[in-house]
Amino acid sequence: MNLYHETSTASHQMSRRKVLRGLGTMMSLPFLETFAGKAKAAAAQKAPLRAAWLYVPNGVNVDEWFPTGEGTGYQLSTSLKELERHRNDFMVVSGLAQDFARSHGNGGGDHARATATFLTGCMPKKTAGSDIQLGVSVDQIAAQKIGHLTRLPSLELSADGQRSAGRCDSGYSCAYQFNLAWKNETMPMAPEMDPRLAFERLFGYGASGAQGEAGARRQRLQKSILDTVLDEAKSLQGKVSGSDKRKLDEYFESVRDIEQRIERSEKFATQMPKDFKVPEGIPESYEQHIRVMFDLMALAFQTDTTRIATFMLAHDGSNRSFPDIGVPDAHHGISHHQRDPEKLAKLGKIDRFYLRQFAYFLDKLKSIKEGEVSVLDNSMIVWGGGIGDPDRHNHDNLPIVVAGRAGGTWTPGKRVMLPGETPMTNLYVSMLERMGVRAETVGDSTGKLEVG
Repeated sequence: MNLYHETSTASHQMSRRKVLRGLGTMMSLPFLETFAGKAKAAAAQKAPLRAAWLYVPNGVNVDEWFPTGEGTGYQLSTSLKELERHRNDFMVVSGLAQDFARSHGNGGGDHARATATFLTGCMPKKTAGSDIQLGVSVDQIAAQKIGHLTRLPSLELSADGQRSAGRCDSGYSCAYQFNLAWKNETMPMAPEMDPRLAFERLFGYGASGAQGEAGARRQRLQKSILDTVLDEAKSLQGKVSGSDKRKLDEYFESVRDIEQRIERSEKFATQMPKDFKVPEGIPESYEQHIRVMFDLMALAFQTDTTRIATFMLAHDGSNRSFPDIGVPDAHHGISHHQRDPEKLAKLGKIDRFYLRQFAYFLDKLKSIKEGEVSVLDNSMIVWGGGIGDPDRHNHDNLPIVVAGRAGGTWTPGKRVMLPGETPMTNLYVSMLERMGVRAETVGDSTGKLEVG
């Protein structure tokens, strides 16, 4: 079995879309300068543009979250100082709104609508039954046009479980509250919360739950997914430069590290006493769960397994507590703070916890080099939620951070102040255009928003 396919046996030139193929495993190579060759080959090696949308729930402590000033001279807020080392890699975009997260005569349900509209810009039909109706989300618009270029059209992750039926917020179906991605008006794309299953989906083994000969052999030998390809990888390592060899070593190590962490988490769960209630989420800590999901997303981008991803860190209305950071209270409960200083302080701690995880993800993407730039430079990452001040349940001036350089078409390091009520979907139209996807509208968009 050949581990890789050469475009020319004489020149050993290799395009970035060629893949490692092993026993039930498929993964793309990282960007390798050795095989870029002459100018024409180098142009073919141009790194792709990626996009990810990351959702955090329940609004923020606006006094501590929003910065002051605008442009490049703005001042980071107490919460945003968690991102200080990445100041030149992101923009704070103020003034964006999701109008259809508001009631429009449908009564309560702001949390369900906040999540449902975040990527669709559409008004969810108020129902707790099977007759759900929303709209196509921006990630799936992109996936329908460019998803065929990668092994997976898109990747949907969550650290908060799956629910696609039942009643949740004020008579809205749980499908609205637990799904960011929507393939069409009636079909949400259920996110994966188990890191093991997400890993197998990304790299082939067991993606459909089939046991098969490959799976049986892997189980018998008790090998990691990488062990099925590393022997043949030696032939490739002898044909690359020293810097590319180091890059391959780092790449293989990152894959192995993720799998080992997942296996340790599974071992922890299986060795628990029978009367011990396993905490929600895998691994044992919420922070570790979020970070291994970020690692998987970074690896998916690095290997060009997909270019489109969504990650719901928690659904809006989440009542998760955060005892590790001194907040044993339920998140949703304290978000209705009524200006209580103690609740506001705890809410700020949660905001900073989530932003630390975002900083971790940016660290990861910046560490992966593609020629003279990084994966982060070739990405568009949207971080935020569908509620501003949770005590008011407002859906304007949302807390939004946009990271990356969009392949050199964005210039981060600033705060962008927009007129109030600017549809967030206007940003999505411009993101799609950068990915080569023509979309006249996305949900309630009114035009194209250039923030770069």
